[in-house]
Amino acid sequence: MPPSEPRSSRPYTAVLHQFVGIGDLVWHLPYFEAVARDSAGGQVAVIASPTTFARQLLEGLPWVAEVIDFDRRPRRSEGRQGRHAGVAGLFRMGRELRDKRFERIVLFSGHPNRGFVAWLAGIPQRLGYGTGWLQRRFLTTPPYIQRYEGPSVSVFNEAASYAIAHGWCSQRLVPKIQARPVALDDMRQRLASLPRPLYAFAIGTSEPFKQWGQARYAELATRLIERGCGVVLLGGPGETQLAEAIVADVPAGLRHGIRAETQQTIQHTVAALRLADGCVGNDTGVTNMAVACDLPTFVLLGKRPLLDLDPLMHMLRGPSLDTIGVQDVLSMMQAQQAPGFAAA
Repeated sequence: MPPSEPRSSRPYTAVLHQFVGIGDLVWHLPYFEAVARDSAGGQVAVIASPTTFARQLLEGLPWVAEVIDFDRRPRRSEGRQGRHAGVAGLFRMGRELRDKRFERIVLFSGHPNRGFVAWLAGIPQRLGYGTGWLQRRFLTTPPYIQRYEGPSVSVFNEAASYAIAHGWCSQRLVPKIQARPVALDDMRQRLASLPRPLYAFAIGTSEPFKQWGQARYAELATRLIERGCGVVLLGGPGETQLAEAIVADVPAGLRHGIRAETQQTIQHTVAALRLADGCVGNDTGVTNMAVACDLPTFVLLGKRPLLDLDPLMHMLRGPSLDTIGVQDVLSMMQAQQAPGFAAA
């Protein structure tokens, strides 16, 4: 139900996030919060895919009124069809949003079908990127933006252009996330025995071509532990076997310096990152969370668009991930005076 503000005040607003990754959601958070400041009660409802773990990531944030699932593209590992998949799913989503009686929807998307859903929901004010004529047919409120054509990831750049065009902010915003106190206390105890500085390895990935690999992670962990550092392996339950294999590949005499944490919640992962001193990992949600936790982060990018949303993100690029070796990572860490390397 809408907040109990007068009808003439700021509109009761939903923001819709198009993409399915955790990192994509993290990039958008400061812009969602900026929209919330211009919305009824200083809050927005966030519409997002369950694959972003939005319910866990946004839990307790004062500017989030509720999280609404847009269950269109489940992860392949789930082996099911999404509730909002296909044309019938779009109509179902439209009906569900109509019952919410939103006065405004802010689509962080240029996709026509998101505009169609907003129109089906009967929401009076419908804002979107409007990068194509078809989506504009369903929108009510310009300005619109141009598609990003530069060398970096388009998602973050288009979100920034859109928010600036509508006056929700005056410049690009850098995402930041905090850990919940309970999760922070739990992870502090779990990681207490590891040496410092502590490096988080983001070993998970949504696609095989983004995976740096077990052998390289094990060698990097070994080299860091030999320098006196600790290593915590972060990922989801799907990375448990990989994490165990990495630990097993570290020489027995050095395993005191490594720990796998792949069975925890997203909030525990955020807490582990807040307790770490740096991060190395695949191009995945955890590396983007690491930067948002103020960690110097070394992302194994390969031949992919730049991730230039935060100066703490250091990118290792090459024709492919196979061309990026352990010494390349260590050399960049040395050059950037990463924790544990400044005095070397």
